[in-house]
Amino acid sequence: MSYTELESGYQDISQQQQQNPQQNHPQQQRVGFYLGLQDGNGDTDFGDSNDGMDSDTSTSSSNSKQVVVGICAMAKKTQSKPMKEILTRLGEFEFIKLVTFEENVILREPVQNWPTCDCLVSFHSKGFPLEKAIEYAQLRNPFVLNNLHMQYDIQDRRRVYAILEKEGIEIPRYAVLDRDSPDPKHHELIESEDHVEVNGITFNKPFVEKPVSAEDHNIYIYYPTSAGGGSQRLFRKIGSRSSVYSPESRVRKTGSFIYEDFMPTDGTDVKVYTVGPDYAHAEARKSPALDGKVERDSEGKEIRYPVILNHSEKLISRKVCLAFKQTVCGFDLLRANGKSYVCDVNGFSFVKNSNKYYDDCAKILGNMILRELTPTLHIPWSVPFQLDDPPIVPTTFGKMMELRCVVAVIRHGDRTPKQKMKVEVRHPKFFEIFEKYDGYKLGHVKLKRPKQLQEILDIARFLLSEIHTKAHAEIEEKESKLEQLKNVLEMYGHFSGINRKVQMKYQPKGRPRGSSSDDTNLAADQPVEPSLVLILKWGGELTPAGRIQAEELGRIFRCMYPGGQGRSDYSGTQGLGLLRLHSTFRHDLKIYASDEGRVQMTAAAFAKGLLALEGELTPILVQMVKSANTNGLLDNDCDSSKYQNLAKGRLHELMQNDREFSKEDREQINPCNSKSITQALDFVKNPVDCCHHVHLLIRELLHIISIKKDDPKTKDAILYHGETWDLMRCRWEKIEKDFSTKSKLFDISKIPDIYDCIKYDLQHNQHTLQYDQAEELYIYAKNLADIVIPQEYGLTPQEKLAIGQGICSPLLRKIKGDLQRNIDEVEDEFMNRLNPHYSHGVASPQRHVRTRLYFTSESHVHSLLTVLRYGGLLNVVTDEQWRRAMDYISMVSELNYMSQIVIMLYEDPTKDPTSEERFHVELHFSPGVNCCVQKNLPPGPGFRPHSHGDNACNVSLQSSDESNPARIEEENDSNSGEEREGKKRGTTGQRSSDRNAERTSPAFGFNRLELRSKQLKSKPIPIGAHHTVSGHEAMDLAKRLNEELASQQQQNQQLRPISPDIRAVSPDCEPRSRSFEQRPTSGVCVKEPGTYFWLPKNVFFFCLSHFTTNRLAYPNYRLIRTDMVWFTYLPIIA
Repeated sequence: MSYTELESGYQDISQQQQQNPQQNHPQQQRVGFYLGLQDGNGDTDFGDSNDGMDSDTSTSSSNSKQVVVGICAMAKKTQSKPMKEILTRLGEFEFIKLVTFEENVILREPVQNWPTCDCLVSFHSKGFPLEKAIEYAQLRNPFVLNNLHMQYDIQDRRRVYAILEKEGIEIPRYAVLDRDSPDPKHHELIESEDHVEVNGITFNKPFVEKPVSAEDHNIYIYYPTSAGGGSQRLFRKIGSRSSVYSPESRVRKTGSFIYEDFMPTDGTDVKVYTVGPDYAHAEARKSPALDGKVERDSEGKEIRYPVILNHSEKLISRKVCLAFKQTVCGFDLLRANGKSYVCDVNGFSFVKNSNKYYDDCAKILGNMILRELTPTLHIPWSVPFQLDDPPIVPTTFGKMMELRCVVAVIRHGDRTPKQKMKVEVRHPKFFEIFEKYDGYKLGHVKLKRPKQLQEILDIARFLLSEIHTKAHAEIEEKESKLEQLKNVLEMYGHFSGINRKVQMKYQPKGRPRGSSSDDTNLAADQPVEPSLVLILKWGGELTPAGRIQAEELGRIFRCMYPGGQGRSDYSGTQGLGLLRLHSTFRHDLKIYASDEGRVQMTAAAFAKGLLALEGELTPILVQMVKSANTNGLLDNDCDSSKYQNLAKGRLHELMQNDREFSKEDREQINPCNSKSITQALDFVKNPVDCCHHVHLLIRELLHIISIKKDDPKTKDAILYHGETWDLMRCRWEKIEKDFSTKSKLFDISKIPDIYDCIKYDLQHNQHTLQYDQAEELYIYAKNLADIVIPQEYGLTPQEKLAIGQGICSPLLRKIKGDLQRNIDEVEDEFMNRLNPHYSHGVASPQRHVRTRLYFTSESHVHSLLTVLRYGGLLNVVTDEQWRRAMDYISMVSELNYMSQIVIMLYEDPTKDPTSEERFHVELHFSPGVNCCVQKNLPPGPGFRPHSHGDNACNVSLQSSDESNPARIEEENDSNSGEEREGKKRGTTGQRSSDRNAERTSPAFGFNRLELRSKQLKSKPIPIGAHHTVSGHEAMDLAKRLNEELASQQQQNQQLRPISPDIRAVSPDCEPRSRSFEQRPTSGVCVKEPGTYFWLPKNVFFFCLSHFTTNRLAYPNYRLIRTDMVWFTYLPIIA
C-alpha cells in the first residue's frame, strides 16, 4: 500500500474519533498497538481485510467481546520460555484472550470437547496428533496461523526440497535415494572411495547424507581421503555435544536418504525465524559439524548472535514463509560461495533468548490476529523496523586506533623428512595396474587413493612372498626395493591419502642407465624391454609436534587482537578478545592454504587453537580452510624458476672449490653481505673439506643405525612417528649415496635434505639413536644450509627481488586487496555481521575485523620477506632504524617452521576519512621455531633489555603469573601510573601524530599510507644476551654487534633512549591506543628542550617469536620506525 493510502486510512480513523468520541474511546486506548513504521520501500501494507466476518460487528460491542486465541501444542512447547514470553506480551492486548489447550485434552479428548477459539496457533512436535488438529480446524473453522496440512510436508525433507525448488529458492545440489520406492531407478547407489553416484548423479566428498524424515536428526558428513577421510555424525544436542567424528567413511546401507553437496560456510550457519512474510530475525551460531561442541551461556542455552540479513536473504525468508504457509517459521540458511542456500525448514519455532524478538513477534502476531478478526478496529499493518546496515556510531572519544585488518603469511609446522624412491619394475601385475588407470593414454599414472595404494601394497607383498619361496626365479624387481615399498605403505596401519603417493611412468625402451643412485646400472648387453619406473613419495607429513606448534601459535595469535592481552595463561583469559570478536560475528575470518597436506593440516591446527575448537582436524580443515591454489595465490611464474635455476648453478660452482673461501669467493657468494651467511662462511672455510666431514659423519651415523637395528635391546624400538630402523637406514643411505656423486664431487643441492634429516632426528630420535656426533653433524649441515638455502633464491639483490616477485606476486596482490578493501570500506553482504540492535553485552557491536591467513611453504615466506627487504620500502642507507632492522633480518639464518609475516592495519576513527593520518600499518615478523639445541643464542639488535627472565625460552606457555614473574607488566616499577594502566589495558605502545608525515607503502601502493622520506635518527637499545633467534649464531657476532651499537649510541647525542626517568606527559599531544576495547587516559612523551615527540607513529613492528622443542618462548615485538619516532621494544603479551 502506498504512503498516500496510508495517510488516507489514518484520516478516516481521525474523523470517526471526532464524530463519535465515546464510541471510539476503545480505539484511543489502543494507540500503543498502532505500528506505523515503514518497510524497506517506504510503504506500509494494511493487508486484506477478512470479508467473511459479520458486517454488523461494531466497535462498541468490541468493548466487551475479545478474540479468543487458542494455543494447541504439546505441554513441553507451550511451557517453554520463548512461548511464555510471547504469550505474556500477547496477553497485554486488550482485545485478545489466550486459551492454552491442556496436553491431556489434546491427546485423549475428541476434538468436539476441545475449547472453542477464534484463532488457532497449532504446530507439530514429537507426539502431537496433527490429524486431530486438522479435524478441529475443519470443525470450528478458526483463523489458523500456521497451515496444518503443510506441516506434513515439513516432516518430509523430500517434499521440503521439492517445494523450495518450485519456488525458485536456492538449495544445495541434491539427489534422493528412495529405498522405499518400488521403482529401482530411485535407489541406485554406486559408492567409491571419494564419491558416490546416486541415481546417476555424482557427489564428490565432502557431501552430506540426510534421512528423508525431518524428525531424524542423524545427519552424516563424509570427508575425502585427501583431508583424512572419515565422517562427522550430527545428532540432536545431547548435553554439550551436537556431533562426533567417526573414522567410518562408508555410507549407510539401509533407509532412504538425501545426498547433497557440502557447502563450506567457514564454520558457521544461520538460523532464520520469520513472523509473517515481512519480518525475519536471523541468528548465527558455530556449525555443529565443526567440532561438535555446543557453546552454552550461563542459563544453559546455546550461544547464538543475531546477524543482519541482506536483501536477497530477506526475499528468501518471505518466499519460505509464503510457500509453506507458516506465519511463524524457522529455517536454516547456509552462506557459501557468495550465495545463500536453504538447507532445512523447521516449521514453527521461536528465538530462544531475545527480548526484542519477543516484543516484535507479539506485536506482529497480535496485530495480524486483530486485523483479520476485527477489521472495524482499523488497525494499521506494519512490521517493526529492521536494519539493513548497522549505524555508524562513534565508539570512542579522543584518539583511538581500531584494528581493522590482520593479514598473515605463515609457514607450515614441523614435518617428517620428504623422501622419494625410484625402482624399475617389469612384473605383469604392475602393468595391469598401469593399464587399469589409463596409464597408456597419458604415459604415466598417479596413485594416491587408499584403494590404489592398497593394490600396490598387495603386489609388493605377493612378489616378496614369491621371492622368499623361490617360486618364480624370473622376478626382476629388487628385493630391497620391494621391502622398502612394503614398509612405507604399511606405515601407520592405514592410508591417510595425504602424504604418500605412487607414480608410474612408462619406459618403452627400458629405464636409461645411470639416471639415479636408487638403482644399479643395467648391463650393456641386457635386452631392451618396456618397463615402468615406479616412484614412491612419502614423508613431508605434519608431525604431532608440528600440530602442537600450530595450535599453540594459534592460541598466542589471539593476543594480537584487542582485548586479548591478559595476565593469565593462554588457556585462561588471554586471547578472549579475539574469541569474543569471532563468536559475536564481528570477525571476518578466511584461512587459505596450499594443497600440500602438511600445510593444510597446519592451517587446521592453527584454526583449532585460534578459535578454541575441539576434536579432530578433519572437520575443521574441510569447513575452515580454503585452497589457495584454486585462485592462483601460490602459483610461481616460469621466469622465477628459470632465474632460480641459474642462481643455483652459479652457487654450486662456487661451492665446489677445494680451497678456503677467498675474498672474491665471499663477494660472489654473499654480495648482499648478509651477516648470517658471513658467519656460515667463516665456519665452513673450505666447502669441499666441510662436505667431506659431513659425508664421514653420515657414514658413521649409518653404522650406528645398523648396530641399533641388530641389537636385541633396541631392534624393536619404534622411532618417532612410526618410522622403523629399516626406513631410517634407507633414508640415510639414499642421502649418503646421492650426496657423493660418482665423479667424486658433492651434490650441493642435497645439503638442505641432509640438514632437514639431521634436524628431524636430533629433535625426535636422539633419545633412541644416541649418536654422540649428532649435534656436530647438525652444526656442520646447518652452516652449509645457511649458505645454500637463502642463496638459492638469488645471489644479488636484483636476483632475489626478481625471483621473489615471480614467486609471490599473486599473493602480494591479494594482500594489497585485503588491506585496500578495508580502506575503501567495501562491505561483503554475505559476511555474517552482528545486528547491533539485538546485541547484549557487546561494547562495540559495529566493529568488524577482517583476518586473512595464508599458510604456505618456505619459498613464499622467503620471497615475501625478500620483497619487503629489497623492494624499496625504506632507504637502508639514510634510515638508521630501518638499517638496524635489516641488520637483524640479515642475522636470521633460517625461516624455520611456523615462520610468520603479519601485517596489521589500524584506523583512527577520529580522523577525517581523507586524512593521511586515518590509517596505520604494523608489520610483524617471526623466524619461527627453534631447534632443540643451542637455544641461548644472541639475538639481533633492538630487543628491549630485561624484558624476560634469563630462562624465558624455557618457560612453558601454560605457566601462570606465579611461576613466571618476569612479565613485561612487572618490569619497571618506576613507570608512571598512567603507563602501568596502559599496559594493563593491553596497549603495546602509544602512537604519535606527526601531522606533517606522509604515509605511502611502496610495497603495496597505498595512496593513503605514505612514508616520510626524511627521518630523524635515534639511538639503539642494547641487546639482551638471554634472548634467542632461529638458527646458529656465534657469540662473537653478538659481541661485535654490541660494540657497534655502543659506538652508535655515543655518536647520536641529540636524542636520548627511552627510560622511565625521563618520561613525561605532554598536554599538546593526544595518545593513541592499540587496544580499542579500552580508552587510554594518557600517553607517553619524550621530552627534549623545547620539543615533544610522541611514540610512535606509522610504526612497523617486527615480532620476534621463538619456539623451543615442544613449546614456545614468549614472543616479543621489535618496533621499527618509519618516521620521527623512538625505537622501542614491547612484548606481544602486554
